[in-house]
Amino acid sequence: MTYIPPLEALADPNRRALVERLQKGPCSVNDLTKVVSISQPAVSQHLSVLKSAGLVNVRKEGSRRIYSLAPDGLVELRRYVDNLWDDVLTAFQQAAENQAKGE
Repeated sequence: MTYIPPLEALADPNRRALVERLQKGPCSVNDLTKVVSISQPAVSQHLSVLKSAGLVNVRKEGSRRIYSLAPDGLVELRRYVDNLWDDVLTAFQQAAENQAKGE
């Protein structure tokens, strides 16, 4: 399976909707088809992309597949966004200091 970067995986609105639903708790593929207006095979493909990106886990319960958010993948995504945010705050601080100095 090919690795998909988490931000690339979340670029699709259907995948974001699936992740937002999974925030409420684990869910079957059939239940997830009610969240987005696409077919069950398309939902399965989107879940496969999210799994490849490390954002969801899957377990089998009989013939059903139950999906849940993957804490480790979300931690990595959060770390990445936090680093971006730190850079933004540093740049803002520098701009504010420069403005205060009259530069």
